[in-house]
Amino acid sequence: MYFLGIEFSGSEKDIHMCQRKYALELVSGLGLSGAKTAFTPLDFNHKLTSVEYDEAAKKTEDCKDPLLENRGSYQRIMGRYLYLTMTRPDLAFMVQVLSQYMHAPKQSHTDAALRVERYIKGSSGLGLFMPVGGKLSLTAFCDSDWVSCAETRKSVTGYLVKLDNALISWK
Repeated sequence: MYFLGIEFSGSEKDIHMCQRKYALELVSGLGLSGAKTAFTPLDFNHKLTSVEYDEAAKKTEDCKDPLLENRGSYQRIMGRYLYLTMTRPDLAFMVQVLSQYMHAPKQSHTDAALRVERYIKGSSGLGLFMPVGGKLSLTAFCDSDWVSCAETRKSVTGYLVKLDNALISWK
């Protein structure tokens, strides 16, 4: 059964929610159906920067990372990714990072977004599992990365909350 583009399938033990059809339409819409898949949405230690940061750090002379002429296409991709995060918490952090550059996207931001797309291609069936019945236990996890933002030197914190084995909240 589909509702708002989300596929619901269930059994007596659990309910699975995913956006497989939407994810595959997103991949084919960008022309990446034949592209290799990526195992992670972001390269290890990949830092993205804004134009303002590049100017302040004097990286503009030898930096070959131009601004996109048509930022609307980047913004549309980010909007589609935001909708996909409803059932894909594994994408939430990367989409949050990429959406910070929607006002002035550079080529490196588009390259990172296409890597996310290749990751989505390889993991299109992922979604949320909601167990039926069982004992209810609330579990929360938190993690932070101290001074991880190259521009502001701020820390990044994330959390997730599970009710039994079902994910109910994340950031």
